[in-house]
Amino acid sequence: MTPEMVIDIGKEAGMVVVLLSAPTLLTALAIGLLVGMIQAATQIQEMTLSFIPKLLAMGVALVLAGHWMLRLVTEYTIRLYHSIPDLIG
Repeated sequence: MTPEMVIDIGKEAGMVVVLLSAPTLLTALAIGLLVGMIQAATQIQEMTLSFIPKLLAMGVALVLAGHWMLRLVTEYTIRLYHSIPDLIG
């Protein structure tokens, strides 16, 4: 196994992690921005007010994107297992 192979595997794993975290993080960002604008407009500065909408929206995002996320991880794992003979041989 060459250092280039290790870097390629690490790069691909990093891309999978970024793709897996994107739906929930982008949802939390959008909801946080929306709640922040509402809080600024109404001058309600309660820290716990933004927690529940973010939590619910992230749950919905996981339900909607869960199938895609599971398929992404499964395909990556299968590709990794199939490449083992090339990596050690």
